[in-house]
Amino acid sequence: MKADRISGHGQHPGITLAEGIKQAFHIIGGNRLRSLLLILGVAIGVTTLVAIFSIVTGLSGRIRDDIVSSSRPYIYIARYSGLGGADPDEMLRRPHLMPEVGTALEGVAGVGVVDYQLSNNRGTVLSYGEERTNFVQAFGSSEHFPFIFSIPVAEGRFFTGDEVQASERVAVLGYGPRKDLFPQLDPVGKTLRIYGRPYRIIGAMAERKHIIGALGDNYVVVPWTAFEKDGLREGMEDRNIAVTMLEGWDSDEVISNVTGAVRQARRLRPDQANDFDVVTSEAYGEIIDKVTGGIALVLVVLSSIGLLVGGIGVMNIMLISVAERTREIGVRMAVGARRQDVLLQVLVEAGILTGIGGVVGIILGYLASWGMTHLLRFPFSISPLVTVGAALFSISIGIFFGLYPANKAAHMDPIVALGRE
Repeated sequence: MKADRISGHGQHPGITLAEGIKQAFHIIGGNRLRSLLLILGVAIGVTTLVAIFSIVTGLSGRIRDDIVSSSRPYIYIARYSGLGGADPDEMLRRPHLMPEVGTALEGVAGVGVVDYQLSNNRGTVLSYGEERTNFVQAFGSSEHFPFIFSIPVAEGRFFTGDEVQASERVAVLGYGPRKDLFPQLDPVGKTLRIYGRPYRIIGAMAERKHIIGALGDNYVVVPWTAFEKDGLREGMEDRNIAVTMLEGWDSDEVISNVTGAVRQARRLRPDQANDFDVVTSEAYGEIIDKVTGGIALVLVVLSSIGLLVGGIGVMNIMLISVAERTREIGVRMAVGARRQDVLLQVLVEAGILTGIGGVVGIILGYLASWGMTHLLRFPFSISPLVTVGAALFSISIGIFFGLYPANKAAHMDPIVALGRE
């Protein structure tokens, strides 16, 4: 008489993967509570893994957007950019970028608009009637500030190039001081004193919804020419230039053109090093990606420990399952089941358990990260690579930790197994 299959329903001693899966679901269904607890343990680990990765990725995108502060690429020229390993004190002893440098950049090949910016690196408090603000950053800029940094004007208008040239005392409020000083009034046309001088409000900017909250909206911007007259204190000034790149131009080529123009305006000899920094907005974004990428890697590794704990649970449960089915395994091997059939059966069962846990964890992880990112206003996205990786990782955990129980079952002595009760 021919030997039965391992499942006991046929004549051939071999077992196919489909039969192994069918038998695994039958066994899982017969031990629902135990299987459910194992699936839950794996699902929790995968949920943590997926949620952490998605939230950190969303946070990275949000920080990148807020730091770059523009929907279009731009080039930033400063005495010291803060990038690199140079001595900050030495870099800050460089000469300031005076207005003629900004003028020299107008018309340079590949350069769009030029924004000259001036600040004094200290806050001020604004008041109107009985209303007062917290510390706000007052600074001067050109008329191109809203365009370069993609911040729309919500009320009124921004100042014009003519007003910059004429050093007009006009001001545009950030969302923060506009809300603090004029909660019920239209601010346009009102007069504020900034550094002791009267400034007429001509507009207010839209809310940026910055990751640092209200601090990102606590500013007031005036023509840089007016700020140069009223807001500077000796030794406190900070002068920077931002320029956009024309569409179709290579960033390296535009940076080269800008660097040459600034060097010429600074009258640097060919043998002299640059006494200024030129960086692109993307450079700041890349730094953010590196920092948050490192944090994400550490958090993912730590959260993977939960999956390893779940894997140990898989091993324990599969050992219990093998011990409970010792006589059954002995009978199957006695009637012709091969060792690889028994090995495959136990591994398939372990892989299915952790695979189900992985799928549940992926769904819960994305739901958790979706809720968190919407609550904190982070970008949310589903990563196919993370989804597939998490599923394969959970299955591999089951197979890896199921190897020992499977191998133990496959190497049973049928005679000894049949003697077990």
